[in-house]
Amino acid sequence: MSTSTTTPPRDDEGKFVSKDDQHSNLGLIAGAATAGVALGMLAMLGRKAAVQAPSMLAGDWADALAAEHKATLKIFDALEATEARNTTKRAILLAQLKHALAKHAIEEENVIYPALREAGKIEQADELNKEHGYVKQYLYELENMPNDSPDYLAKVRKFRADIEEHMTEEETVLFPALRAQLSEAKNKALTSAVNKEGFKVA
Repeated sequence: MSTSTTTPPRDDEGKFVSKDDQHSNLGLIAGAATAGVALGMLAMLGRKAAVQAPSMLAGDWADALAAEHKATLKIFDALEATEARNTTKRAILLAQLKHALAKHAIEEENVIYPALREAGKIEQADELNKEHGYVKQYLYELENMPNDSPDYLAKVRKFRADIEEHMTEEETVLFPALRAQLSEAKNKALTSAVNKEGFKVA
């Protein structure tokens, strides 16, 4: 009858490693992995906070959304300043525009447009929501158009003209009327909800 023995593991210097040392090493590895995950989570939360900070610091929900409108128009400015040879720059700016508009749409569609409906402005809320569909259509068309196409900037300019009309109606008519109709507590609740939705997708 033969018996098999397991040779204990050795360290880098060839010395035997005790079971206690093995468990200690596993604990160190697990601790390092946990610390790595925690640092990753902190970095992600920090990035999200940095992205949402300008909106949070702008004031109430209407001011925050107006600030996001201005930031979006700056991306349009940069896109319109490109030339056909700037294909990489156009791709980067379009990605930034898509992210900014997606975050903004989530905030409006999940918080402000329902509040408009609740306040009796159902047709206006539905129209704004429909216009967001056209925003997505423009983004789709630009993503599927060659970045060096001679029609690229014309599409960007048409997109900008339509979205500026949408923004102007929100900022000058619908949002001020909604803010005035609501109580201070309700406006604070909307501000908090807008920031919460924005933070989720920042």
